[in-house]
Amino acid sequence: MTANNDDVLREVGPRLRQLRKKAGTTLTALSETTGISVSTLSRLESGQRKATLELLLPLARAYRVPLDELVGAPPTGDPRVYARPISAFGQTIVPLSRQPGGPQAFKHLIPAGARQEPEPKTHEGYEWLYILSGRLRLILGEHDLVLPPGEAAEFDTRVPHWFGSADGQAVEFLTIFDRQGARIHVRAKSRKHPHE
Repeated sequence: MTANNDDVLREVGPRLRQLRKKAGTTLTALSETTGISVSTLSRLESGQRKATLELLLPLARAYRVPLDELVGAPPTGDPRVYARPISAFGQTIVPLSRQPGGPQAFKHLIPAGARQEPEPKTHEGYEWLYILSGRLRLILGEHDLVLPPGEAAEFDTRVPHWFGSADGQAVEFLTIFDRQGARIHVRAKSRKHPHE
């Protein structure tokens, strides 16, 4: 990692503390919202714990800010959205939306041969996913499911959940996450033409 990256990561702690103070919340309340322990949150803010994507994603959701704002990425002045892939949990995750609040959309790519041991996690919110290619294994509470292309699932993320490749082959899927717990509404019925 370059010195420049180290400098950026060093600034994350003070920025997180500032966001928490601005939000008027406590470490305990933030812990309940994100599922991150109070001690980890405290060490993150003091710079004793290195910021990782696994920690920053729920914090960005909790504060309703883009991930770029947490790490202090400089503005480019270019209004176009460039989706920067993120590597986490053995996957490549491409953010598809940039609004700070409301639903967040992501494209996930799990490479072939990725070895993943199920480690179900919980956090506040609601998630919807749609399989584009491959077969996704979804562990949700006591359920162990395999979803082929074209299938969708939605669930409360307070239920312990994990997903990975069902058969070691590549999987590509979309997720929409909303920390407010709003469910996805699909209206597939076609309207009748007024002349029918």
